Amino acid sequence: MLSKIAIGADIGGSHIICAAIDLSTHQLIKGTHSEVKINNKASAKEILDGWSSAILQTIALIDKNRLAGIGFAMPGPFDYSNGIALFERVEKYESLYKINISEELRSRLGLADVVQFRYINDATSFAIAEAWIGKAANYKRILALTLGTGFGSAFLENDIPILEGKTVPEFGCAWHIPFKDGIADDYFSTRWFLNNYADKTGKMLDGVKEIAELAEKDTIAASLFNEYGTNMGIFLTPWLKLFDAEVVIIGGNVTGAYSLFGPGLTGILSENGINTKVFISDLKEDAAIIGSARLLDENYWIKVKDLLSKM
Repeated sequence: MLSKIAIGADIGGSHIICAAIDLSTHQLIKGTHSEVKINNKASAKEILDGWSSAILQTIALIDKNRLAGIGFAMPGPFDYSNGIALFERVEKYESLYKINISEELRSRLGLADVVQFRYINDATSFAIAEAWIGKAANYKRILALTLGTGFGSAFLENDIPILEGKTVPEFGCAWHIPFKDGIADDYFSTRWFLNNYADKTGKMLDGVKEIAELAEKDTIAASLFNEYGTNMGIFLTPWLKLFDAEVVIIGGNVTGAYSLFGPGLTGILSENGINTKVFISDLKEDAAIIGSARLLDENYWIKVKDLLSKM
């Protein structure tokens, strides 16, 4: 019997990226990537049509009879158990509020009910992939971080997300935890770099990459990366101790500047006696795709499905 195939779909703020994964080999099937740019402030119809277009492109590249289902790495707020969008007051995808995504996409894609639609938080999806086939695959307790427009995080033990208990933050993620004059998301997202560089120089740049390119000659830019890494080390230290994390795996656009902020991070961890390894993801943008596709592995799905209502 031919092995089943799952499609993983990473829903970003301005695009959807899909690819197919062979569930028996755990490998991404080459040549099945598709990407469609999405206006997150568009009508529900336009957004859903865009998502459908990308998925259909990938379906056209596989044997449809082998398709077990589609997994979605979806940002919150979202009802992951029932596939219902709850985007409200988040300035993206608000036109989808209270829409049943599974029903809308199944109709557009022309897929039978036997083809499953499953959803999970995007940062958690990244973590699942890294624990499955990434650099964190041989570790028991993992803290995964995604550094980009927002600050994503997930705690995994034996491949399973840990969402509650004394060793992890509420909801099993860290973006909302108070830190200094705000919350963690204020200090570890792209806007922290942009706002602080603008405050110090009067120049508002487009992204972290631009600031990183200036760091070699611009002392202000260089100092921001050191401050970012140092703050991250201070913030993570108590949670790494509580969770007894063996490894921190980091992904997201900001990791391109790890050589600039990494020394500040690892320096603080070392000062506090933290021996946790720190890795940068090799899976990169494929991680969320692979992690969401793993939801179609029935043995794994049984272990995680009851957690979705707590995300």
